[in-house]
Amino acid sequence: MMEKLSLGMSARKKIGNTLYHAFMLILSFIMIYPFVWSLLSSFKQSSQLYGGNPLDMIPRPFTLENYTRLFEVLPFERFLINSVFLSVAMPLCMIAVASLTAYALTRLEFPGRNILFLAFIATMMIPSHVTLIPNYKIIVDMGLINTYAALFLNCMFTGANAFNIFFFRQFFLSIPKDLENAAIIDGCSRLGVFFRIVLPNAKPAIATTAILSFRSVWNSFLWPMLVLNDYDKLTLTVGLKYLKEWEPNWAVLLAGSSLSIVPIVIVFLIFQRHFMASTMNSGFGGK
Repeated sequence: MMEKLSLGMSARKKIGNTLYHAFMLILSFIMIYPFVWSLLSSFKQSSQLYGGNPLDMIPRPFTLENYTRLFEVLPFERFLINSVFLSVAMPLCMIAVASLTAYALTRLEFPGRNILFLAFIATMMIPSHVTLIPNYKIIVDMGLINTYAALFLNCMFTGANAFNIFFFRQFFLSIPKDLENAAIIDGCSRLGVFFRIVLPNAKPAIATTAILSFRSVWNSFLWPMLVLNDYDKLTLTVGLKYLKEWEPNWAVLLAGSSLSIVPIVIVFLIFQRHFMASTMNSGFGGK
């Protein structure tokens, strides 16, 4: 009787696992289908794209005319260079500011430390649109309109970087203090401890912050559109907005959209091992 009951439970478990995996496959297909369709449609001719069949995936014939047209209508090569530069330089600055701030809030004892940390967290609860006009007025008064400095300042000293500070702080709490105390006893300075002990042990947190910051800067649209005016300084996302005004062909628009997705996928594939390690380890440490 017990053997039959065990076999029945095993069969139900296998059926449950099969249904679960089937559901996840269907859900994954639903989520990834629009991206695959957009990518393949960017290689289609307009006649096939406007054919009206959403299941017609394969380009017939396969053409690169849409990508060629993309760089003819607007200086997209310049937009791409600008976006790559900003999406690399700005996250580096954000990581530097956030990690140093988080380390000070974690290890240094000073009056008002907890209040300051709560103030940083509070900025994450304020919608960015609420501070849009004040931030823009500050940038105008500083004479930084149409400069990349306006983008750097907005990313490093707003709620966008407050999350990075919170994330680094939680990760630093999981690093044993004994490692730092041993280095200090050996004569290492506080900055030396930070650069030689803490940062090497925080690679997963750095990788995760790099991915999230890269994605945030790469996809940023509203603020760059407000503060940048020259075509030579526009980012790829803002360039797509102008492309829609200049080019009525949706195949060309899909080519631009597909091009904007590729760098994010590449960055995630490079850092995914550290990203997964950070999501599993951060937040479980203690003082």
